[in-house]
Amino acid sequence: MTQVSSEWLKPLAGKYIWWKTPEDAVLTPERVMAQVMNMGDYADVQVLAGQVDDAVLREVLTHAEAGQFNARSWAYWHYRLGLAAVDQVPPLPTRKFS
Repeated sequence: MTQVSSEWLKPLAGKYIWWKTPEDAVLTPERVMAQVMNMGDYADVQVLAGQVDDAVLREVLTHAEAGQFNARSWAYWHYRLGLAAVDQVPPLPTRKFS
């Protein structure tokens, strides 16, 4: 993940990673961004999209862990970022047990 400034991300971290302090949450910016992409309201998604380019959002999406996205957000972001054609969205990530 490219280096992301944590100052603009802290308010989002406080809202979407409520179980950690914003300072702790921004240590994993991709997790905060995934939460905003999955659960964010329109204004917060616009803040995120205004601060990072689509390449960063694609990286967050393509490296998502199981459970980070619901089906609706997963499909939306694949279409929005040009990662899938209509009816060609890849399956959600799943947990793998060894």
